[in-house]
Amino acid sequence: MRINDQIEIADWELTESFTRSSGPGGQNVNKVSTAVELRFEAERSPNLPDPVKRRLRRLAGRRWTQDGAIVIFVQDTRSQARNRDIARDRLAELILKATEKPKRRIPTKPTKGSVRRRLAAKKARGEVKALRGKVDD
Repeated sequence: MRINDQIEIADWELTESFTRSSGPGGQNVNKVSTAVELRFEAERSPNLPDPVKRRLRRLAGRRWTQDGAIVIFVQDTRSQARNRDIARDRLAELILKATEKPKRRIPTKPTKGSVRRRLAAKKARGEVKALRGKVDD
């Protein structure tokens, strides 16, 4: 399975199992195993660089297992082949998203003018509140 020019996933890294699907489908649901569980051994994959693995782990969330695999479960359609394609597409999309290096945030300071305006507004508001008390004779 080809993700981009640098990353290609071998067949031994992917394991598919099929189970009966829930939801619509009538008698077909009781007879045919259409739901697909795609398992990708991400931690052991030699084709993924370490930074991509770390981002992939964060992006996968609950789909990441303790032994370092990603499990994608699809039962969207009544067709086993279509569910299989959807699962592979979702995995490819997830890996592709993990290959994008996030932009580093550069912390900024507020301008002197904005700090001055904020403090002046606080002072004015404090004066308004100070004038609200009881009036002494």
